[in-house]
Amino acid sequence: MPTNAPNTSITTGENQSTEPEPTSNFPFVGWLRDVAPYIHSFREKTFVIAFAGELALEMGLENLIEDIAMLHAMGMRIVLVHGIRPQIEEQLMLRNIKSKFGKSTLYSYRITDAAALECVKEAAGELRLDIEAAFSRGLPNTPMAGSRISVISGNFITAMPVGVVDGVDYIHTGLVRKIDSVSIKLSLDSNKIVLLSPLGFSPTGQAFNLAYEDVAASTAAALKADKLIFLSPFNGLRNSEEELITELSLPQLQDYVLEHPEIPVGMKGLLNVAGKAIKAGVSRVHFLPSNQDGALLEELFTHDGIGMMLASSDIENLREANQDDVGGILQLTMPLEEEGILASRGQDVIERDIACFSVIDHDRVLFGCAALFPFPNGVGELACLAVDPDVQGSGDGERLLKRIEMRAKREGITKLFVLTTRTEHWFLKRGFVRATVEDLPEERKQIYNWNRKSMVLIKSL
Repeated sequence: MPTNAPNTSITTGENQSTEPEPTSNFPFVGWLRDVAPYIHSFREKTFVIAFAGELALEMGLENLIEDIAMLHAMGMRIVLVHGIRPQIEEQLMLRNIKSKFGKSTLYSYRITDAAALECVKEAAGELRLDIEAAFSRGLPNTPMAGSRISVISGNFITAMPVGVVDGVDYIHTGLVRKIDSVSIKLSLDSNKIVLLSPLGFSPTGQAFNLAYEDVAASTAAALKADKLIFLSPFNGLRNSEEELITELSLPQLQDYVLEHPEIPVGMKGLLNVAGKAIKAGVSRVHFLPSNQDGALLEELFTHDGIGMMLASSDIENLREANQDDVGGILQLTMPLEEEGILASRGQDVIERDIACFSVIDHDRVLFGCAALFPFPNGVGELACLAVDPDVQGSGDGERLLKRIEMRAKREGITKLFVLTTRTEHWFLKRGFVRATVEDLPEERKQIYNWNRKSMVLIKSL
């Protein structure tokens, strides 16, 4: 995005202060400040994190458990679901038992006979113990030092048999029938991490082998989780240029599936349960690569993330501001005020003028704002246009400008002016022309800051 201001996006306004912004020699200070909005936003939110059994083989559990422990320490409510497909294969090979699968357009269900069920129990028990042991680590000079995390497992899942499909009896392979969400919530309220294995039990006491994707999606739906996160070999869809699609709404996903019948069966099954979870009230579903260390943290704490995110509707939201946005607007504007780029407004002024602001939020984090102040005779001022420097070049400034112009026309404003010291050319490219202080409304001329000598630009709408 064009701008003359170093390390900023489009900004407008006048300022009394010329004090230089203090700098830090430690890069992590800036990084920590950048992730702070996400930490505030995610605190007390419920995340269901599901990982394929391949992750335990390809990347190892320790790093993932350390990352989840960090999320838990930040106040996030975690339900962890693990898969065991490769671990089941190992147990079957040790017993010289051949794997059997049914045929389906959406899933590759294992036919779980009595012998295979014993392998499922062995695999689930072994991996569950490994996970609990990893959460129990607390060695000094490691990320787990002082963590003291309690993990709860139990018979939270009621299952039912898949039954006979197309003439194939799946025997002990099951589907999730019900999730004991009340007990899970009580455990989360007690600051526990809930650990779920892909096993369920019927009211008659039978055990069933479940798909971990089904367990995770059903649990997220029952809890109305804020996020459902899959770490699997199927980490997303690609566009016609073979680039990873980072964001999809549910309608866009449905169109994509219709246009791409070649999607692998495993990915189709994952998308199917994800779509059901969204329809059931889950806010976001994320698809991440299971073989990439740190994928979970990168997805949650960076703007672009690393995988694909699915939501019920468009994830980026351009809208009018409300009182809940005051803090986010301050986070955008205060660094620019300290640099002398924007006029100092303060929380009380923004609260007073909040109805004049429009904002862009992305997954409930603000990345841009702008304000429209009307004057008599069909004149309005565009002010406080600011975009987070991390998304510079994404077009957010352009979208905010168009939003303000649309609002201005709706309010009968025919002429829009802006005062700026550093971004004159950006506005000139977008239809503004140079003007003078004498062209400003009388009320605005009286408060013009002659020490700053801001340039005046005007655009007819």
